[in-house]
Amino acid sequence: MNRHKGEKGKGKPSGRGNESKRFTRNVKGNTPLKKNNPAQKKSGNPNEIRLNKYVANSGMCSRREADVHIATGLVAVNGKIITEMGYKVKPGDEVRYDGARINPEKKAYVLLNKPKGFATTTSEGKGRTVMDLVSNATNSKIKPIGRLGRNSKGLLLFTNDDAITKKFTNSKNGVARLFHIELDKNLKLEDLKKIQNGFKVEGKLIEVEEISYIDGASKKEIGLKIKNTGNTIIRTIFEYFKYDILSLDCVAIGHLTKKDIPRGHWKHLTEQELNTLNML
Repeated sequence: MNRHKGEKGKGKPSGRGNESKRFTRNVKGNTPLKKNNPAQKKSGNPNEIRLNKYVANSGMCSRREADVHIATGLVAVNGKIITEMGYKVKPGDEVRYDGARINPEKKAYVLLNKPKGFATTTSEGKGRTVMDLVSNATNSKIKPIGRLGRNSKGLLLFTNDDAITKKFTNSKNGVARLFHIELDKNLKLEDLKKIQNGFKVEGKLIEVEEISYIDGASKKEIGLKIKNTGNTIIRTIFEYFKYDILSLDCVAIGHLTKKDIPRGHWKHLTEQELNTLNML
């Protein structure tokens, strides 16, 4: 009986047991892999992307067509024509197709109703910034168009679409923004007319689209429409005429308004809003 127990304890035949051990060692990676095993090859930078895929992802063409465009010298990276198949684009590289800059990210358009206390910057180390407010809006690398001072509030548009950005930054043919401004004292009618007609500061002509008093409010409250994307120019205007700005609120960008966007919140532009913006 003892002998029977001992025989049972010997287990399975040695051959199968050795096979099991060899299999276990291989799974755990304790035995060398063959030299030509792909797992042993060094992987490249995971953030790099093949140029033909980059071009295709931008929506310009298919990947096969991108190969043709690259071979014919239509694609440049950081100002240098690239014809090498398999070339990889690194993060931060500037890629142009037939002279126009392209981006493989999905286009995103985010409209924020900015509260006070947030700087309009993408730089780190500046305290609370508008990027904190839109951090969960999209995975695309969006940036604000124009600026609103830390103590200013109102609408701010973010995008990664260079064409839309150029549309805004053209001060003559760009998109007008409407501001509700509160001054430290009543704006004189003569000063309002001078601002409306345009004036020069240090030899530079300052022009606005419109300026008016706000109905039902004191003459301290002004509506100002201007195409310039910064708010420094607005402060320059009123400082020239000896007024201090107490409050600055961007209430409209072109046809876009703050309707249904509480302060500190954002929304994605609708297809109709984007189409209208493209037609401006």
